[in-house]
Amino acid sequence: MPMNVKPVPTLDERINDIRMRTAAIINDEILPNEKKLWRGRASGADEAERKESRELREHVKQRVKDEGLWAPHLPQEYGGMGLDFLAHAYMNEVLAYGIGAGSLFGVVAPNSGNQTILVKYGTEEQKQKWLLPLIDGKLESGFSMTEPENAGSDPRSLKTSAVRDGDEWVINGHKWFTSNGFAADFFIVMCRVQDSTGQFRPGQMAQIIVPTDTKGLKIVRGVGVWGAETSDHCEVLYEDVRVPAENILGRVGDGHRAAQDRLGAGRIFHCMTSIGQMWRAFDLMVERSITREVHGGLQKDKQFIQGFIADSYMDITAARLMTINAAEKTDRDDQAARIDISAIKVFVPAAYTRVVDRAIQVWGAAGVSSDLPLAGMYHGARTLRIADGPDEVHRVLIAKNVIGAYEHGDGWDFGN
Repeated sequence: MPMNVKPVPTLDERINDIRMRTAAIINDEILPNEKKLWRGRASGADEAERKESRELREHVKQRVKDEGLWAPHLPQEYGGMGLDFLAHAYMNEVLAYGIGAGSLFGVVAPNSGNQTILVKYGTEEQKQKWLLPLIDGKLESGFSMTEPENAGSDPRSLKTSAVRDGDEWVINGHKWFTSNGFAADFFIVMCRVQDSTGQFRPGQMAQIIVPTDTKGLKIVRGVGVWGAETSDHCEVLYEDVRVPAENILGRVGDGHRAAQDRLGAGRIFHCMTSIGQMWRAFDLMVERSITREVHGGLQKDKQFIQGFIADSYMDITAARLMTINAAEKTDRDDQAARIDISAIKVFVPAAYTRVVDRAIQVWGAAGVSSDLPLAGMYHGARTLRIADGPDEVHRVLIAKNVIGAYEHGDGWDFGN
């Protein structure tokens, strides 16, 4: 069924227009063709199917560009929409309704995140060499931060080192879950800079561009996830990897801030994306309940199913309002947004999991099949409880902020 999107009375005309035009492409081009769009990438696809899939994707991309909806995350001078934060967030919930729609609108992780970092921290030379070819699709990139021996939620524990040696950085370390590892032409690598004595100093984090064909960079394997033998999230060794000194993004000490720039906004965008996918799962569930007969009647007349519908409605509504609240605070640079971002980072993936789980239950065996997007959504929802910081870290941050307010003699103002 098509996505039911109407103008939101509280939004300005510009954002409503973006949402409506995005929904039109989702409904006209993507939903009717989902299987054909991605069939060419499936194992067992023949050359004719791959060709049809490729041509269909290019057709959709061209319509997106013709509508002026390409690359919402990029400034206009780099071929993007130049959307402000709030408009981008509102667009995301519509965009996510269609499976794989982000890539057809020019938003492909990790390239889109790396593009944003290069726009903000890159020199003009770096932009010419790495950013523009990345935008044009001539290069692929990866983001290399997480380490198997150290907690990803604690950046202070990262051990991958960068040592300045004349006009070069020498990098040593062990990473995994380096995104897009097999296809990438370069990685943005999170390092801790060592001083001349080999010691790490506080705050000396850096992000450095490392071409994947550099001597000493070894891709060990694609880490299998959710039962698959491999993936494009790679384990990578850096053994005396030498790159030019000018490959650093920004200055020594900017690495952690650049990561937070990427993650902070990303958490809200991921939550709005989750809401779009919850919306799709909800529609699939209700649609099934009004057509599927079981035990002498339609599912919609069974109280268990009615409970599923009500609970999912409440989960989606609560998740959406919490996320919009966090997005509005972030948009106006309200420092209090930090606690709200942590709150949605915990609440939304959990709600997403519940909504998809109910939809799977209503669809039965079909719910876990590859004929529907629900199984993939379930994996994504559960993964989000780890990605961008695990639930436990965000819960601790929320509690510390609340306790701190009370210790200073204030209660908590839920109105602000």
